[in-house]
Order: sequence, then structure tokens, then C-alpha cells
Amino acid sequence: MDTPDAAGAADGIRGTAQGTAPVPLSVLDLVTVGSGSTAGQALRTGVELARLAERRGYHRHWVAEHHSMPGVASSSPAVILAHLAAHTERIRLGSGGVMLPNHAPLVIAEQFGTLEALAPGRVDLGLGRAPGTDGATAAALRRTDTLGSSMPEAGGGGADDFPQQLAELTRFLDDDFPDGHPYARIHAVPGPVQATAPGGVQSVARPPVWLLGSSGFSARLAGVLGLPFAFAHHFSARNTVPALDLYRDSFRPSAVLDAPYALIGVAALASDDAREARRQVMTGALSMLRLRTGRPGLIPTPEEAEAYDFAPMEREFVAGWLANIVHGTPDEVRAGLDELQKRTGADELMITANAHGGGARLRSYELIADAYGLPA
Repeated sequence: MDTPDAAGAADGIRGTAQGTAPVPLSVLDLVTVGSGSTAGQALRTGVELARLAERRGYHRHWVAEHHSMPGVASSSPAVILAHLAAHTERIRLGSGGVMLPNHAPLVIAEQFGTLEALAPGRVDLGLGRAPGTDGATAAALRRTDTLGSSMPEAGGGGADDFPQQLAELTRFLDDDFPDGHPYARIHAVPGPVQATAPGGVQSVARPPVWLLGSSGFSARLAGVLGLPFAFAHHFSARNTVPALDLYRDSFRPSAVLDAPYALIGVAALASDDAREARRQVMTGALSMLRLRTGRPGLIPTPEEAEAYDFAPMEREFVAGWLANIVHGTPDEVRAGLDELQKRTGADELMITANAHGGGARLRSYELIADAYGLPA
């Protein structure tokens, strides 16, 4: 099988900045479910958001795998992405990410091969090594008594097996297990095997793989393998610059990229009124506080967040959380995003909005697009 050159492969990775934005802007949708709302409504908002992002010139739209969290309806990224593909035409769609240790690599290759067939040339496969949930739920997902007891070749394995699982997944995506390998006669379908079979006319292209992380492990691995890297600045801000430096220092040119390409996830919310932006982001802060203290639930309303009686240590947590959320008027958010991009050198900013209602989130993405003069 021919290996694409770095420039050709990178065409599906690198974006183009629109308007006055310093780098491409993208969307991370957690498909959040607010108090008084349903998962169906959250998913419909997700479609509205993908259409808005496509219309306004955002580069890509990703959804993330989470489990056992009442306020997050994105447990099945591949299902959501198939739905979004049916309602969009141009914007790149992907996972931010699929948690590789939770799944058999062959299953992921089949799911994303199917997505590539549905939306050729606009699917990204972002992979994480964390479970995306608590330990008990991770064990239930992997059908193991303990997280470390499942073997990668059986479709499980913990985070320590991530490089091996990644290598296996890549082999399935490229359909290039060597002769004599136990999986040499197994093919991920839809996939490249259909292009090489007699009469095959399918493209050999497959979704580009991204590594996601909130620490140095995936940063270094992405650099060594020459893959694009996405860092979760929105919940691990103090590790952002060290991880990006490690990625760039470790980078080796590959058939995918000839130079590093890193995006960062950024929590940002714009409103016509700065006070309203503060009210909205407080709902996400209270939701995260509850999650971190073992009380996950739906995203509270602004009124519920205002009425909550925060204990001193809870106030400290919330203050630290809000310090890493860019929020305020459109001009304030634009200035905050510009400063963050300059400080980190990120090649792309992927924005996730923290708010109770879909209307506030949709309005925020519109206002940010307006602030940068993105196309209407």
C-alpha cells in the first residue's frame, strides 16, 4: 500500500485561519444536558451547533467520549458523528476523543471506516488513553474485574497498553499487518481492503489519527510518531505549555506531518453582557464541582448556581476553575483567546462552551465568530 507523503496527509489536519483569528478556530461539543432538558434536546442542539460552525467558518467539530455522567450525552461518539455527517456538508467531524483502552481496536477501525465512507475526507480520529469516566465504570466497559487485567489483543487493557493498542489500531486502519501476524487475514471494513480487492474502486484514504492528552505521556508519544496532538487545556491548564514543549521537542517528521501541529481545547463563553457570561459559566463550574466531589448530575441552571451556598474550599475550587475559562463580552473573549494562543503557540484553538442552555452556547459561538470577522 502506498504511504501518503507528509504534505498530502497534512491537508486533512492543518486548517486555515479565517477572518482576523490568529489560527483556525474549532468546536468541541460535550453534548451537555441541562437541568430541565433531555438528552434528545442536547443532541438536537449539537446538530444546530455543527451547522452553525460550518456556516461561520470553524474548521472542525469534535465530540468526546464520556460515561456515567448524567450531564454529558456523548457516550457514543461514532453514533453522534454519523448523525452530524448527515446534517453537514463541509466541516471536519471527529472524536475529541475516543478512549482507546475502552474498545477493541478493530471495532474503532470499523466505526471510523464507516464514518469515512459516510463523509469522505472530513473525519478525524482523536484518541485518548484515559477511560473518560471513573474506575468502576471503566471496568464495566472493559468487562474486567480490574483495569489492568485485560490484554490488548483481547480488546481491553489499561492506559499502560496504549502504545500497543495504538499500533494495532493503525494496522487495522491501514490494512497492513505483516504476513504471519495472527491478524493478517482480518480486515477492517469499510477500509482499504475494499480498494485492493478485485474490482475495488474505494479510496485507500482513512481518517487521520490524533493523540489527545492532559499530561506529557501522549505529548511525547505523538511527537515520536509524528502525529498531530490535541491538549486538554480546558481542564489541565497548568500542564499546557510543558506538554506542548515536550511534543515539539519530541517531534519526528513522519508520513503524516513534516512539522508539529498542536491544537488546544479552550473553555470560552461570550455574551452580549459580561455579567450574563459570568452567570452562565458558573453553571459549568458548579457542575464540575459536583463531579469532582462524587455528585455528578445535570448542568444546573444559572439561578441554581447563584443560590448555591459554596463552602470555603468549594469557593477556592470554583475560583481556580473559572480562572481558566475565557468569558465575558465578545471583545474580552477575543483578547483572552489571542493571549492564550500567543502564550502557548497553539496551531489551532478548539473552543468548548460552558453553559446550562443550548441557546447561550450557540450565541457564544456566533459572537466569537463575529468578533473575529469569520465569514457569515
